[in-house]
Amino acid sequence: MSGDALPYTEHRHFAGRMRSGLESELTTAMADFDLPDTMRLRPARRPVVGSAEFRAAMSAMATTVSVVAARRGNERVGRTVTSVLSLSITPPAILVSIDIMSRLADVIARTGGFSLAMLAEGQQSVAQAFAGQVEPEERFGSTDWTEWPSGHPLLLGAVSALDCDVIGSIETGTHVLFAGAIIEAETTTSRSPLLWQRHHYQGLTGVD
Repeated sequence: MSGDALPYTEHRHFAGRMRSGLESELTTAMADFDLPDTMRLRPARRPVVGSAEFRAAMSAMATTVSVVAARRGNERVGRTVTSVLSLSITPPAILVSIDIMSRLADVIARTGGFSLAMLAEGQQSVAQAFAGQVEPEERFGSTDWTEWPSGHPLLLGAVSALDCDVIGSIETGTHVLFAGAIIEAETTTSRSPLLWQRHHYQGLTGVD
């Protein structure tokens, strides 16, 4: 598949500190939910690389492919992501990066929770669907989807599936970083993770 088919959150070099109580200073279009605290990004002191060079460098990073999802009322939304970080063990928490203008960020902010499914080899069709190749209202049509007690979507057969409560968030101008405490977890030890590297899906044994 092409490099543009599976979007990823661009990794940034952050300077400064996360601070609570800092007013949002977005200069781009505003999201329609209350913005969390802001991490201000100062200009780099030296010239930065070009976009093409950045993308080429980041494409070498093999990352797990996951789907972040949330539910509000009868609405379910989700998106394929590769920007997921294990944040802490006390409390057990992860960090996900979501486009600030997306419907998913809105629903997560309003419900205070989300689920995450780390995809397994063989679940490329799920990754493609939630990367935009299937219309939003049809992405959960598979019988592989059920739900956590919270109501957030649960994907059966994932390497790991998590249900999370938002315990912190911060915006960087284009994305929101949501810290999620893990409330429920299921792991399938018999399956290997689906990876994304060099613009292709990869298994642990090579290109799919």
